[in-house]
Amino acid sequence: MKRALPLRVLLLSIALLIVSILVFRYEALVGAALAFRGVLTYHNDNLRTGRNPIESTLTLKNVNSTTFGKLFMIPTDGLVDAEPLYAPNIGIPGNGTHNVLFVATENDTVYGFDADNGNNLWQVTMLASGEVPSDNRGCSQVTPEIGVTSTPVIDLSEGPHGTIYVVAMSKDSSSNYHQRLHALDITTGAEEFGGPVEIIAQYPGSGDNSQNGYVVFDPKQYKERAALLLVNHIVYTTWASHCDDRPYTGWIISYNEGTLAQRSVLNVTPNGNEGAIWGAGAGPAADSSGNIYFLDANGTFDTSLNDKGFPANGDYGNAIMKVSTKKGQLAVSDYFNMYNTVSESDADEDLGSGGAMIVPNFKDSSGVLHELVVGAGKDSNIYLANRANMGKFNPNNNSQIYQEVTGALAGSVYSAPAFDGKRIYYGAVGDAIKAFSFNGSGLLNITPSSATGTQFGYPGATPSISGSSEANLILWATENTSPAVLHAFSGNNLSVELYNSNQAAGGRDNFGDGNKFITPMIANGKVYVGTTSGVGVLGLLP
Repeated sequence: MKRALPLRVLLLSIALLIVSILVFRYEALVGAALAFRGVLTYHNDNLRTGRNPIESTLTLKNVNSTTFGKLFMIPTDGLVDAEPLYAPNIGIPGNGTHNVLFVATENDTVYGFDADNGNNLWQVTMLASGEVPSDNRGCSQVTPEIGVTSTPVIDLSEGPHGTIYVVAMSKDSSSNYHQRLHALDITTGAEEFGGPVEIIAQYPGSGDNSQNGYVVFDPKQYKERAALLLVNHIVYTTWASHCDDRPYTGWIISYNEGTLAQRSVLNVTPNGNEGAIWGAGAGPAADSSGNIYFLDANGTFDTSLNDKGFPANGDYGNAIMKVSTKKGQLAVSDYFNMYNTVSESDADEDLGSGGAMIVPNFKDSSGVLHELVVGAGKDSNIYLANRANMGKFNPNNNSQIYQEVTGALAGSVYSAPAFDGKRIYYGAVGDAIKAFSFNGSGLLNITPSSATGTQFGYPGATPSISGSSEANLILWATENTSPAVLHAFSGNNLSVELYNSNQAAGGRDNFGDGNKFITPMIANGKVYVGTTSGVGVLGLLP
C-alpha cells in the first residue's frame, strides 16, 4: 500500500505546477507581444500613434552621423505621397523569402521591394487599358498627376498570402475619371477578389451635387488623401476635395475586404457643402470597439440642433467626429464642434487640416481612467475630447470639451501627432516639435516638457517614434525641403538632436527632395522616407 504524500508536499507541488503554467503563458504572451508583424497601416496602428515599440536596433548611442546614414535609394516612377509599408518574411514565388517594402506612387504604380537592399520584387499598375493617372484637376495640392495618394493598408491573413488594399485615381481616353479600390496579393501584386471595383455612392440629401433626393459621389471631384483604415474585415475610405473646388461634400465609403462589396456609405454634410476629410494624409483612427474618429474640414454646420444635440440637418462641418460601425454600418454617434465654428469655416480656419489620434487609455493619479481623442488644425489650438462624451456644440464657449489648450502651438497644424507614454508630440507649421505631457489630474500641461531646436516650415512635421525601451526612445521627423532633411531626436528630451541627414560631409546622406505630408517609417533597424522620386533608406552604416 502506497503512503499518501504529506499535505505540504502536495500543496508545494500544486503551487509549482501553477507557477509553471503562469510562466509558460507569460512567456507566450511576451513572445507574441514582441513578434514584429510589420508596419501594415499608416502610423503603425489604428490609434495612429506613430509608435514602433519593437525597434531595438536603433538606439540613442548608434544614431549619429558616424554610424548612421543613407544606405541606398529606391527609385520609383512618380511621387511617393503614401507612407511606405513593411511586412517581414514574405515568401515571393520563385524568389525566396524577403522583408518586403510596399510603395505606391502618383503614377498609379504599386511596388514590392526587398526592404533590405531595394531590389524590385514586383510592380503592377493600377491603370486599366488606355488610361493615365488623373491630371491635378487645376489644384496644386497633388501635382502634376494624381494616382495613389493615400497610404494603403495590409491584412496578412486575407487571401492566400495576405492582401494590400489600395485606392487609385485615373482618367480614361474619353476623359472620364475613375476612383477604384484594388486588393493585391502581397507576394505578386496580382488583383484579388474580382477587383478592382469602381467607387460609386449616393446618400440621402440635398447638398452639393444632389439629384432626386440624393447627393452623388462624383469621382473627378475627389481624391483619397487620408490613409485607408481596416477594422473588423472592412476597409474604410474617406474623401477630400481638390483644393476647395465645389461641388463636394464629406464622404466615408466602406467595403468588405474579402469580396470588395460596398458595405456602407455616410455623408457628413449631406444637406450642405464642403466638409472634406483631409487629415494631412493621416488615416482616420479607430478604437477597440470599432468606433472611427477623424477631423472634418470646413463646411456646413447646422447650429440648430435636434433634441439629442445633433445638427438638425446632419451637417457636421469643422468637427471632431465619432462614427460607430456596428454591424458594419456607418452612423454618427457623437461629435465636438467649437462655439465659433461658423466663423472658422468661413475663414478656412478649420480642424480638418490636421489628423486625429486616439490617446491610448491611461489612469490619472487618482486611478480615474481617461479615454481621449486629440486633434488640432489651423487655429493652432489642441483639442482633447472624451471619447465617451465628446461634448457636441455649445454656441457660447467650448466649456463642454474635455480640454482645449490654446496658444500651445506657434502655427497652424497640417500634420498629425504622435504619442508615447503620457506625451503627445506635435509639429505645427513654423514651429518646433513639442512634447506635451499629461499631469497627475489627466490634463495636458500647457507648457511643453521639451521641444526641438529645429523649426519646421510648411507643412510642419508628422513625427514617428521608435524604441523598445523608454531609455531608447527616438523621435523621427522630416523637413519638407530640397533636399529633404531627416532628423532624429531623443524622445525623452527633444532638445537633444541625435542626427540629421545634413550633418555628414559632401551630402553623403541626401536622399531626395521633400514631399509635403510624408511620414518617416521605421522597421527592422531602418528608416524609410518617401520623396518626389522614390524612397530614401537610412540605417546603421556597414
